[in-house]
Amino acid sequence: MEEITLNKYSEVKPKFLKRIIWLIVNKTIFRCLVGDKLFAVRNAILRMFGAQLPKRVLIYSSCDIYAPWNLKVGKFSCLGPHTEIYNKDRIVIGENAVISQGTYLCSASHDITSLLLPLVTKPITIGNRAWVAADAFIGPGVTIGEGAVVGARAAVFRDVEPWTVVGGNPAKFIKAREIKD
Repeated sequence: MEEITLNKYSEVKPKFLKRIIWLIVNKTIFRCLVGDKLFAVRNAILRMFGAQLPKRVLIYSSCDIYAPWNLKVGKFSCLGPHTEIYNKDRIVIGENAVISQGTYLCSASHDITSLLLPLVTKPITIGNRAWVAADAFIGPGVTIGEGAVVGARAAVFRDVEPWTVVGGNPAKFIKAREIKD
């Protein structure tokens, strides 16, 4: 096997200065805008950094968003407290979707077929009316179908079919989601 050391690793850093400015805003001003009543101010700040958000979206002040310019959220959706949105690639969240507290949406990983482990990114899509429960992990390239439920602490590495419930690590089909009202 060829001798390769990680000191030869380099990664393209697009929008580096914008990313630094956003990091400072996200960790200071954004964090101070707590409570439901200030959601519009938080959304306005996210829009200033390129996020695509309608007026009625609830994004908690403790949410960590890596790159707002790679985020699109549909109306009436919620990104709960202490969620991490690692969106080196695009993350699209549909309408009326809930991303519960502590969830980690991760659109990047590394190519394990190379000793240099170059960064690879893939977009994540969360469908309308989907619910990703507390502390779940959603990996790169995953699509959560419309109305699907991802159970608490699940680790999702493959697409989830619409109107199904999955859970576990790795997440597996539990049952079809049936609406009774």
